[in-house]
Amino acid sequence: MEECSVQAYAKINLSLDVVGRLENGYHLVKMIMQTVRIADEITVKRIPASGDTLGDIELTGEFGEEGPLKEMGDFQELVPLNEHNLIYKAARLMREEYGLKDGFKIHLTKRIPVAAGMAGGSTDAAATLKAINTLFDLGADEEKLCELGVKLGADVPYCIMGGTALAEGIGEKLTPLTPMPDCYIVVAKPPEGVSTAFVYGQIDSLGVKKHPDVDGMMEAIRKKDLKGVTDRLDNVLEHVTIPECPLINEIKKALVEHGALGSLMSGSGPSVFGIFDDEALAKEASEYLRDTFTTCQVYLTGPQ
Repeated sequence: MEECSVQAYAKINLSLDVVGRLENGYHLVKMIMQTVRIADEITVKRIPASGDTLGDIELTGEFGEEGPLKEMGDFQELVPLNEHNLIYKAARLMREEYGLKDGFKIHLTKRIPVAAGMAGGSTDAAATLKAINTLFDLGADEEKLCELGVKLGADVPYCIMGGTALAEGIGEKLTPLTPMPDCYIVVAKPPEGVSTAFVYGQIDSLGVKKHPDVDGMMEAIRKKDLKGVTDRLDNVLEHVTIPECPLINEIKKALVEHGALGSLMSGSGPSVFGIFDDEALAKEASEYLRDTFTTCQVYLTGPQ
């Protein structure tokens, strides 16, 4: 095999609680993650090494041929195609771990919104680990890939596993859950960027008193009770991000007014999603958001 392509799915947080902080500054979380059918694609091509010289790691990229990212302008202004990209770091990590000498030509087709709270960088890194594992027939199982992935970022192990899961610790302790009930999900990503480090840095000073009912949501998911899930949508980071980006609240309100059973910010933001049990209402809501919030990237998707 000389080439391998892997889909890299975005995630949303159905529930996100911050339950503590470690001495190294990392926050302890308890959250329910869900992959959605918005996906980048990672294609890794093997470039045979010449003699004892290590092959190069070459990274290229483009926006997907369809979707809200198409009009975003210069790709490299938004996505660094160098050693700072998690894709590059993932390739380098696999090379070091398995003593690979061949080079990699890695191409990213980008469809997930950038800096959106949807784990775009983490899921690209996860897909890169998977692709190199397959391409070189390394035989690493999911547990081993997750062990490597956490070295790149707290969300990478979840992105390797995917589906519906409880994430604890810094996000690396994963418990697979029953798949969430079938539904339609509308996602809107405002143009504002939000620093994840800033959001987590501010949450400590707020002294959040009301915490998400994560256990109740897990039970609702187990029972396939979509209304029980949407009644418990909660993200403590909204207390920090919404004052920085008030448009989040406007989008949440619009989604509910147009038929969403519930709406929430994903991760540290600024992306917002609404969950629908009716496809026609979800389509109407997505069209309304595109017409009303013209600077937002809007997607109609569902659980993956």
